[in-house]
Amino acid sequence: MIMIQLSKRQEKIIDIVKMKQPVTSEQIACSLNITRAALRPDLSVLTMMGILDARPKVGYFYTGNANQNIMLQKISNIKIEDIMSLPIVVNDQTTLYDTIVTLFLEDVGTIYVNTNGSLSGVVSRKDLLKSIIGGSDINKIPVGMVMTRKPIVTIRKNENVIVAANRIIEYEIDSLPVIEDFEDEGKIKQRVIGRISKSNITKLFVELCKG
Repeated sequence: MIMIQLSKRQEKIIDIVKMKQPVTSEQIACSLNITRAALRPDLSVLTMMGILDARPKVGYFYTGNANQNIMLQKISNIKIEDIMSLPIVVNDQTTLYDTIVTLFLEDVGTIYVNTNGSLSGVVSRKDLLKSIIGGSDINKIPVGMVMTRKPIVTIRKNENVIVAANRIIEYEIDSLPVIEDFEDEGKIKQRVIGRISKSNITKLFVELCKG
């Protein structure tokens, strides 16, 4: 079974629950000086892993290692390639208008951008909204002008889903591009082969809890 590294914030949450259990999400958020919305993904991961137990109208409890090991055994063999979705990708010369249309047609929060077949950036709903508010001519400006460039937070198909969940939480993003290396003119570049999102991970945890 693989070793899964929790984030520092998740470790702090566990310590708080151990000391104050039962403790509500409001109390945990207050102790960490963050909002409940920011805390929610961490609690979801810790609960789904079996480290914490949530009881309605009571709060969170620390369950110990037994339940954690049961869930980890289920998760340890699940790789990104087992649950990833098809990536939504545009070329860096695609207009902002066409990118916005793609974003809504595909119903995603982030689109990945390629330059000559290699991952060169990402563009989110927030990036596109800023360009519209700024009065840009979205029919003429290429998405490469507004995208977020490297370094880009990525993941590979043979990594574990908990690694992806922690990465999404740590960087506060809605999805990760799944990449693989390829050689182009003597240089190692990355192409996008998939997408792992909050929805992919949530669906997996629901299925695991069903049994």
